[in-house]
Amino acid sequence: MNELVLVTGGTGFIAQHCMLSLLAAGYRIKTTVRDLAREEEVRRNLKTGGAEPGERLSFVRADLGSDEGWSEAARDCAYVLHGASPTPSGNHQTEEDWVRPAVDGNLRVLRAARAASVKRVVLTSAFGAIGVGHKTLDRPFIETDWSDLSGNVAPYQKSKTLAERAAWHFIAEEGQGMQLAAVNPTMVLGPALGPDYSHSIRTIKEMLDGQPGYPRIKSCVVDVRDVADLHLRAMTDPAANGERFLATSGDSLFLAEIAKILKENMGPAGAEISTNQIPDVVIKTMALTNSAMRGLVPLLGVKLDASGEKAQRVLGWKPRAPKEAILATGESLVRLGLVG
Repeated sequence: MNELVLVTGGTGFIAQHCMLSLLAAGYRIKTTVRDLAREEEVRRNLKTGGAEPGERLSFVRADLGSDEGWSEAARDCAYVLHGASPTPSGNHQTEEDWVRPAVDGNLRVLRAARAASVKRVVLTSAFGAIGVGHKTLDRPFIETDWSDLSGNVAPYQKSKTLAERAAWHFIAEEGQGMQLAAVNPTMVLGPALGPDYSHSIRTIKEMLDGQPGYPRIKSCVVDVRDVADLHLRAMTDPAANGERFLATSGDSLFLAEIAKILKENMGPAGAEISTNQIPDVVIKTMALTNSAMRGLVPLLGVKLDASGEKAQRVLGWKPRAPKEAILATGESLVRLGLVG
């Protein structure tokens, strides 16, 4: 299994767990970073995850905003796992700052992959490309659903929706036989590998640090190790070509319910955790003067169940229970000394 796989955005949480799964399966890896000085950090995180790849892992400098580096990155690769994308960092000033790099970045990677005769690209999309902007559904979201951009959709979710649509359009019109599959995770939890963690992991850290309460917002949960496993299945299984797969492991949970799981199972490390649910009227009042709170109002009390049945049926995927993913997150943050 000595094939070479490109994993874009090598400093990312999902990307590093994908690399761990690829290494365990015997693949060689190239990964892209915007700054080659971060190679040591990536290798250190992989070691935390139990892998020391040595020469089986190489690094290429590439940025979604430039063509430079992408041809080199894709050269000789059999597959591409493309997860590099703008994430909620607070540095984006306009909607276009989110959308343009995501859409253009997808197209850059796809063009480079096509030129390198890559067999298949697996795109890391998001639940945000499926389940936002809708009125409440009376069923779980599935892969045929697309986010309604005429509704109330945050810039990050809009970027993921438009970027995924652009990828499918490219494959249909310009793919020249190259294959594409997409993985759409819900809230990704699981073992953190270092201090540069995802937005979802930050939510758990804030709970452990004693956040006083939570808006009445729900989310499904999936373990990052299962997301990585689904990427590998989507990469190689013939049945995955041309398909989207929701990565989710159960019904949606209120944030306060997630906090309760942590508090009941984390022992002394969970002592500061609050399980308070903030009344909707408080959030709505705060939203009158706070733009961050304003963005939460449309989500209050909304049922956001999603089904992972397709991935289980088509690809044999077997995700961990939400409780296991939640506790693995908290335990890793404590183990790495990242709480408090």
